[in-house]
Amino acid sequence: MARTLSFMMPLGTSAPAFALPDLEGRLVRLADLPPSPGLLVMFLANHCPYVKHLRNHLAANARTWGAQGLTLIGIASNDAVAYPDDGPDGMRAEIAETGYDFPYLIDAEQTVAKAFHAACTPDFFLFDRDRRLAYRGRYCASRPKQVPPQAVTGADLAAAVEAVLAGRPATADQRPSLGCNIKWAPGNEPDYATRLMVTT
Repeated sequence: MARTLSFMMPLGTSAPAFALPDLEGRLVRLADLPPSPGLLVMFLANHCPYVKHLRNHLAANARTWGAQGLTLIGIASNDAVAYPDDGPDGMRAEIAETGYDFPYLIDAEQTVAKAFHAACTPDFFLFDRDRRLAYRGRYCASRPKQVPPQAVTGADLAAAVEAVLAGRPATADQRPSLGCNIKWAPGNEPDYATRLMVTT
């Protein structure tokens, strides 16, 4: 595992198009999603300690936000050949353990991760009703094995979701997410990935 910061795509960027299968083989396309006040795209990984650290809190927030009208999508982009725990069986187990109630999609070719400039897990991208990027960055300041520890609150992302659902701009003061690097297939690593790794 290499600790990696999120790329911080420019605010206002249009949501990249995607068409990915869910665990039942149904294709989910950005273009087919119904209009909504906002769209949250989350790059997740079942074995990542940074995701495990917040997954139950995130699952609860996701249920609340979904009931408020937010569209949520989870995407698994890790190389499932080298990391089979991040493949479909692991995704099904993750859904059963957390209660994720959003589509969890398989980015086997890693093309969607690249389109979003996703770099780490978790990596969050929140778009407004016009599918323009309103927030990207961390869930909150809590990290696994912090000294001193900080509680998982989801405060950063929750504030952005509240703003988007109300039709307001999210704050421009946004901090990068920090997590495990996306596990790229051999020869598939984008040039931006290495630049975001944290060495200290």
